[in-house]
Amino acid sequence: MNEGGTGVATEGRPDDAVPVAALVPFVLITFGITWGLFCLFIFAPDAVAAVFGEISGRNPLFFLAVWAPGIAAFVLVLRHAGLHGLKGYLRRLTLWRCSPAWYAFVLLGIPLLFVAGAALKGDLDEWSGWSGTAGALVTALLVMLFQGPVEEFGWRGLALPLAQRRLVPFWAGLAVGIVWAVWHLPAFLLSGTPQGAWSFTPFFLGSVGAALIVTALFNASRGSILLPLFFHFWLNNPLWPDAQPWDMYLFCAAAVAVVWLNRAAMFSRQGAAIGVVTNRYA
Repeated sequence: MNEGGTGVATEGRPDDAVPVAALVPFVLITFGITWGLFCLFIFAPDAVAAVFGEISGRNPLFFLAVWAPGIAAFVLVLRHAGLHGLKGYLRRLTLWRCSPAWYAFVLLGIPLLFVAGAALKGDLDEWSGWSGTAGALVTALLVMLFQGPVEEFGWRGLALPLAQRRLVPFWAGLAVGIVWAVWHLPAFLLSGTPQGAWSFTPFFLGSVGAALIVTALFNASRGSILLPLFFHFWLNNPLWPDAQPWDMYLFCAAAVAVVWLNRAAMFSRQGAAIGVVTNRYA
């Protein structure tokens, strides 16, 4: 395996300090935090509301539950690579170069998928963008920025590159996508959360589709954490119309197209980003 421009890197060297085996504690920590907190929401809602306020997407415990993959990633990077490794891991936030076609897809393609989904749902005539104040929009955008995108420090920051050390990107992205989708399940059991009014099956399919798309983007950007963060934020943008469940089906269709267009890279380990604390690739 070659590290971009710096020679050969092998398992056991400091630049590979986070092992594939870290996937197990990553999943355990992530699910332990999130599902443990949602058990509190489900079985002790009055106690949670008395201390932290009503259950909603802005409840502080909801934020903590959403941040679980990022928390797990930081814990494991520090455990295996120390502060020096953490600096290298965070340096992947500076990786932004990839094909202009990817920027066009993220910036324009994602909102078009939501608009098309709303049209199929028959709700496009009711969509007028943001109907609240400018201050409320800024607040909503900040909530979206510091909520869901933080997950990517775990899913694409740690889990995906580790999975790609053993699997080609398609299967690695599919595996991470399935775990990612299932991890959201408790949110569908609660009223007051964004997912509370949705059906899980379309969400599951759409999440797996989105995971395959972001896998191709992740490898095209040589292991960037920044671009998956932005991809996730753009998915959650409150400006887009409510297109459930049609947007999820359209993301599945988009995933098929992305995988086909990138099939040489998606079904080969050559060039796949496999570094956690560096931008190593196979």
